[in-house]
Formats: sequence, structure tokens, C-alpha cells
Amino acid sequence: MATRRETVDTDVLCQHLAELKLPFMHEHHQELAHTAADKHWSHLHYLGELVSGEAALRQDRSVQRRIKLARFPVLKTLDQFDWNWPTKINRLQIQNLFHLDFVAKRGNAVLISTTGLGKSHLMTALGHAACLRGYSVLFTGAIDIINTLASAHAGGGGIKQALRRYIKPQLLCIDELGYLPIDKFGADCLFQIISHRYERGATALTTNRVYKNWPAIFNNDSVLTSALLDRLLHHAETVRIEGKSYRMKEQIEE
Repeated sequence: MATRRETVDTDVLCQHLAELKLPFMHEHHQELAHTAADKHWSHLHYLGELVSGEAALRQDRSVQRRIKLARFPVLKTLDQFDWNWPTKINRLQIQNLFHLDFVAKRGNAVLISTTGLGKSHLMTALGHAACLRGYSVLFTGAIDIINTLASAHAGGGGIKQALRRYIKPQLLCIDELGYLPIDKFGADCLFQIISHRYERGATALTTNRVYKNWPAIFNNDSVLTSALLDRLLHHAETVRIEGKSYRMKEQIEE
């Protein structure tokens, strides 16, 4: 009879754990119970192990969900970055960025270099690090933003709802600003995003243009560009990287 009672109680417990959506406890409570008996754990120790495992599983799932929502084209980390290739790079400055103080303070980071020097790699790694730290992140190209907002506008639904997608994340990563020309509509859209995010959310972006050449990015509108830079650079860290494209590394070495 005692065995029958234990079976019934276990079934009820499993049912409750499933209803309460506690998958770690559901899967590991019996295994940990045997460990607790073998190691003479107290009831509180056993409960603590179950709760710690459940919390760790939820945290991992939350991280994976944030990474998925960030829409990184590929995952990159700082450990994968080749520090020896650029001829000029401030390693300490970049490592300090990965403390993510600028995200916590709703500031900005701008990575400037010619193509193929790893600025997109570094920004992706920054976004990934922010996901691991619990921040919401969105990674997107500058032209992708404009195309998305233009489609929303052309569809008759207006762009306010579409704009929220870029305003909401705690860290917005904008890749490849300046690689393609932007018309007045696109310049206005990017200005709205930067303005709405000013002191409300952190923004990281990569560009191949130094600041004095930014009017050419924004339809040669010097007034708009000045206003945008005023907001972007008020709380910003600028990273300059110099050298030859990493994609030419093998040809150069040959």
C-alpha cells in the first residue's frame, strides 16, 4: 500500500509541476531526490537545488529568446575578433564598451572604419553581450530600416507602428550607415528614430564615413544632419578603426 501511495503522490506532483510550467522540476525532481538522500541533504537544500535549476533554465530560455528577437545575421563574440589585423584600434576602449555602461545610461556607440575591418563584427558582439545581460536588442541595416518604413507608408497603414519597432529596444544596432545614398524620406525616418531614442534607449551604429561627411549620407541636408549628430553624439563613444580589409588578408599574405 505504501508503494501505491507513493506512485499516486508522484503522479499528482508531476501533474502540478506541469500545470505550473516548471519543466526543470518536473524532469529532475526524482533524480535530485535520490541525490539528496545519498548526500543527506536537508529539505531546504533539496528545494534550493530544484529552484536554482528552474531559475537557470528560465534564464537560458530568456537569453535565447532575446537573441532570436535581435535578428543577428550571424552570431559573433569579442573572443572571435582578430585584434592583430587592424593597423590602428583602441583595444581598451572597445573592451570598456563591452561593460555596457553606455546601454545602461542610454547612450550611443559609433564604430567608424572602411569596409572589412570588423566593425559589424564588434557591433554584433556588443548586441549579443547585451542579450546575455538581459537587454532587449534589435540588429538591422540602415537601408533595411528605410525600406521597412517605406513599405509601411506605401501600404497606407502609416509608419508610426513601424517606427515603434526601432524605438522600443533597449539597444538598437544600425549597420552600414552611409554605404548607400539615402533620400529625403529615409533621412527623415532615421532622424525620427534617433530623436525618439535620445536619452530613452541606447543606439550602436557602424559607418564608413567620418562625421564631417555625414551630410552626404542624409540627402545633403546639413540642417537635419547637424540636428541628428547633436542628439547622437551628446552621450556617445566613437570608435575609429584603421587598416586594410580583412577579406583581402589571404591575398595580401600570399
